[in-house]
Amino acid sequence: MTSSFEFHTYPARLSDAERDNALRVLRDGVALGRLSHDTFIRRMELALTARRSDELAALTADLPVESRWSRLVLGTVGAVSGFGVKLRRAWQAERLPKLQLPHPASGHALRIGRDPANGLRLSHETVSRVHAELTRQGGMWILRDLGSTNGTTVNGRRVIGAAVVRDGDQVGFGRMTFRLSSE
Repeated sequence: MTSSFEFHTYPARLSDAERDNALRVLRDGVALGRLSHDTFIRRMELALTARRSDELAALTADLPVESRWSRLVLGTVGAVSGFGVKLRRAWQAERLPKLQLPHPASGHALRIGRDPANGLRLSHETVSRVHAELTRQGGMWILRDLGSTNGTTVNGRRVIGAAVVRDGDQVGFGRMTFRLSSE
C-alpha cells in the first residue's frame, strides 16, 4: 500500500489577487515605458494562463514594483488631473454656441453644411458642402453624417452613419462645435 506522501502534489491554484497584482505590475511597466506594447500583450497572456507563482514572478522580475507611497502619490496626481479635465470640459460646454433643434411638428430634416441651400449654413473650411442631417424619427432626434470629409461628432465621438442626439449634447461638424438646445 502507498501513502499519499508518495504521490506528486501540485501547488495550489493561483489566487485572483496574485494574478491581478502581476497584471497591475505589467500595466504599470507599459505605462512607464519599460515594456513595449507587444511585450506587454505577450506577458499579459502568459500571466492569464500561468499555473504557479514562480511563473508570474518570472514575468515581472525585470520590472520595479512601486512602493505604496509612490502609488498613493501617483493616484492622487491622476485624480487631480482627471478633475482638471472634467472641469475644462464643463467650462467649454457652457461657452459653446447653442444649436436650436427644429420644432418637432415641422417634420422636415435639417441639412447642415456650407451649401447655401442647406437649412443651416456653416461657412467654415472644415465643414463639407452637405455635411450632416438632423431628423426626427420615432420621437428621437437622429444626426446623420452625409459622407463629410472632416466628420461629424456627438459628445466627442465620431458619428459613423447616424447617432441619436438629445437636448444638451455637444455636436461637431468639422471644427465647429455646438450645444443642442430645445428651448
